[in-house]
Amino acid sequence: MGVVDMSNNPPTSRTKDFFASPALSLSLAGIFRDAGTPAETAANREGDEGDEGSVGGRRRSREDTAEISSENSGPARSRSAEDIDFDAELGEQDEDDGDGDNKNKKKKRKKYHRHTTEQIREMEALFKESPHPDEKQRQQLSKQLGLAPRQVKFWFQNRRTQIKAIQERHENSLLKGEMEKLRDENKAMREQINKSCCPNCGSATTSRDATLTTEEQQLRIENARLKSEVEKLRAALVKYPLGTSSPSSSTGQDQENRSSLDFYTGIFGLEKSRIMEIVNQAMEELQKMATAGEPLWVRSVETGREILNYDEYIKEFNIEVPATGRPKRSIEASRETGVVFVDLPKLVQSFMDVNQWKEMFPSIISKAATVDVINNGEGDNRNGAVQLMFAELQMLTPLVPTREVYFVRCSKQLSAEQWAVVDVSIDKVEDNIDASLVKCRKRPSGCIIEDKSNGHCKVIWVEHLECQKSTVQTMYRSIVNSGLAFGARHWVATLQLQCERLVFFMATNVPMKDSTGVATLAGRKSILKMAQRMTSSFCRAIGASSYHTWTKITSKTGDDIRIASRKNLNDPGEPIGVILCAVSSVWLPVSPFTLFDFLRDETRRNEWDIMLNGGPAQTIANLSKGQDRGNAVTIQPCISIFQTMKSKENSMWILQDSCINAYESMVVYAPVDITGMQSVMTGCDSSNMAVLSSGFSILPDGLESRPMVITSRQEDRGSDSEGGTLLTVAFQVLTNTSPTAKLTMESVESANTLISCTLRNIKTSLQCEDG
Repeated sequence: MGVVDMSNNPPTSRTKDFFASPALSLSLAGIFRDAGTPAETAANREGDEGDEGSVGGRRRSREDTAEISSENSGPARSRSAEDIDFDAELGEQDEDDGDGDNKNKKKKRKKYHRHTTEQIREMEALFKESPHPDEKQRQQLSKQLGLAPRQVKFWFQNRRTQIKAIQERHENSLLKGEMEKLRDENKAMREQINKSCCPNCGSATTSRDATLTTEEQQLRIENARLKSEVEKLRAALVKYPLGTSSPSSSTGQDQENRSSLDFYTGIFGLEKSRIMEIVNQAMEELQKMATAGEPLWVRSVETGREILNYDEYIKEFNIEVPATGRPKRSIEASRETGVVFVDLPKLVQSFMDVNQWKEMFPSIISKAATVDVINNGEGDNRNGAVQLMFAELQMLTPLVPTREVYFVRCSKQLSAEQWAVVDVSIDKVEDNIDASLVKCRKRPSGCIIEDKSNGHCKVIWVEHLECQKSTVQTMYRSIVNSGLAFGARHWVATLQLQCERLVFFMATNVPMKDSTGVATLAGRKSILKMAQRMTSSFCRAIGASSYHTWTKITSKTGDDIRIASRKNLNDPGEPIGVILCAVSSVWLPVSPFTLFDFLRDETRRNEWDIMLNGGPAQTIANLSKGQDRGNAVTIQPCISIFQTMKSKENSMWILQDSCINAYESMVVYAPVDITGMQSVMTGCDSSNMAVLSSGFSILPDGLESRPMVITSRQEDRGSDSEGGTLLTVAFQVLTNTSPTAKLTMESVESANTLISCTLRNIKTSLQCEDG
């Protein structure tokens, strides 16, 4: 079973070469050099049934025979106390009469009873209402289903035990991640203490004696906590060992070859065959949703977007209307079509590889994990692969809560030139893993990918979500409630941007006008890879993910600011020490394109950047990474206001990455050391060069309206149709080079001043002070 990494330390992003190139007059190098061979399909074999000895030459009656339901008969079935007692009674009878004739010792097969689908459905329904039914309820249910009261009683006992087992397994995975984090912190603290000792005599320096005493106390506390966590894990693993089986199961090799989902039969409440049936139904629904026109999808006159006719959807797919007593949920449905520059097999692989999928959508996915592989698929392309996944979806602001969702993903080849990737949430899987997170569910969603010529693919994306209604911050209410924030348009626009970026990354004959200031192809790739890492780090730092704990303060301009801090212990991609992140989101009465062009323009940087001194400077390097002129990486000189007047040389450069697509735009930058950046420009590896990114996230406010005139000329349209802009400003500052240091109020006040002055300068330059 795949381990779910839920630690609080965000994983370090690394750019991978996993896309082939299109034409567009660009000769691209091959990629996916190290594509892994898919794991062999796990064999699903049933263990031998247990044997039952004869009792004193007498045959037991049917009533004394232990009957086990089909969903509880898996090899990893957890046995309740009453089950064990019942078996013990039979065992005692065997011992009393164990001296019979040798012929009577021939073993008999246990009688197994496989419950029908209707019986399981009825017992599941009662279990949801009353996990502990009384004698009267069991009697009534047994008569209704034609089962013995003992069978009903044992079914409910097993069901309760199994649900508890899966919840504790999930807790174990979380505890393991936490334990690893604590172990790393412990190691870093020990190294810090060793560094503060005298190298000659080994004794602590006098100026640090008090600090060391405190640190030693903290280490003892952390060690005690680690020991308690380990003991808790050991106790849980002894009670519910992974991969345990009945004594009658076959060899250990068979156990290793089984899919871990086989051991969950009855715990998820669904057999593997039922999960595959749900996936196949979802695949059929996705194909219909992707290709159907009116009346299922109706195009909006005001916005031009397609809207799902929900009444028609219920009739078309025979959807059961939720019962009145269930919590109200909002439905978000959207569809978008686009063309991406990528090879079809590589795109499908990126969806099934959780790390590649997360790197493809850094602005949307803050966490992702493969919980379990249900089916490895067939062949090298893993046709028919099915896996249970978890994702935490975010917006680039701490004001909008994240959406956590468990879903089953399946990739299937529909024809020689067409694939489908479908996601669907399964009720019992979600409820039994972590019911507290089930605030968002995926109805059949995904994309149909069709291979076109010259490395192009046509993608039809359908996003269909069912979410609990919750209060959204006023400023973001329109864009979230309209379905734009997490809709198909956002996913397709991000996919197009990332694919285009990788195309330009692999290009070997880029025109000089698109690559100025860098002499070698290796240098260009090294800079683009470093810029991608910087932007991904920025996306992880400013969302509402559980990675962060945000504290609200008020800025000097009256805007709300969120503050969070983290400790970098050993990630070479960021400075080691305590990092402070300050974020503020505001609404501005300007169009997103106007604001993006202003912020990315190096000639106007001194109008908003209070850390700079002097006028605009000449750009050192400019690397194009997309067809839109706004998609570029630049290197600019930086004259800091903290430089002395005697020094005329630049002490640092600024690496800036600007990105824009049909949905959002970003301007991300970081100060970089000149010597290190010069080596990167020659083609040296940039993965260990520390960068601490700051920047801006720009979104439309979601208030779409009808244009004042109908014309093909963009400049003739009324400005009202563009609406306003949701701007998120984020600064990351290294407050202390020691990971054990604590955040000070002075650092918080400095970040407050930095954001307040930057926002005031932007509003002044764009003449929107009253916005």
